Order: sequence, then C-alpha cells, then structure tokens
Amino acid sequence: MYYNFFFCVTFSLTLLIPYPVIASDISNDRQQELIHLIQHDCGSCHGMTLKGGLGTPLTVENLQNKSNEALISIIMNGVKGTPMPPWKDVLAEQEVVWMVKQLKTGLAENH
Repeated sequence: MYYNFFFCVTFSLTLLIPYPVIASDISNDRQQELIHLIQHDCGSCHGMTLKGGLGTPLTVENLQNKSNEALISIIMNGVKGTPMPPWKDVLAEQEVVWMVKQLKTGLAENH
C-alpha cells in the first residue's frame, strides 16, 4: 500500500518538472512565422517595435523580472478583463516557450 502511494506521488511530481524545449524542435520556417506573428499580431497592441502601445513593452528590460512561467501563462491563457487574448488554440506550448525565450533575449531590439 505504501509503495503504491509513494509511486503515485513520485510519478505525479515528475509531471510538474518542465521539459526543455530545443530550438531544433521548431523548424526554421516555423520560427520565422512565429517572429512574424510576434511583430505583427503582438505588435498590433504592444507596438510595432514591441516597445509599448495599448499593451506593455515586450523589451528585455520590461520582461526581465517576469518569470518564464508567468509569461507563458499570459500568452496561452490571455488576461481576463483586458484585450490580451488567449493563444492556446493557435500556438503549441513549446512554441510559446520559444517565443518567450526570444522576447527575453532581445527580439524587440534585434528585429
């Protein structure tokens, strides 16, 4: 009985460990599509240069104190009561993880 409980708890906890996303998991073509999406779809609210507009700036400085998990959740689920829509029906989580990494390493400054 104890063994079954221990196994269930241990297995459940392993599901909480985030898996790393390797850039090679996302094709170069898809990466370019995601950059275009960030610049145009995200840019329509966050500014075409991603430095602010209706939405907050998506610059390294503005994102540095926000956890990847929080940013992923915002993108996937949107923000209720704001114009920020959920993207979970359009983007895979690994794509959102990749996008967050790009934004936090200077996509706004480099494109």
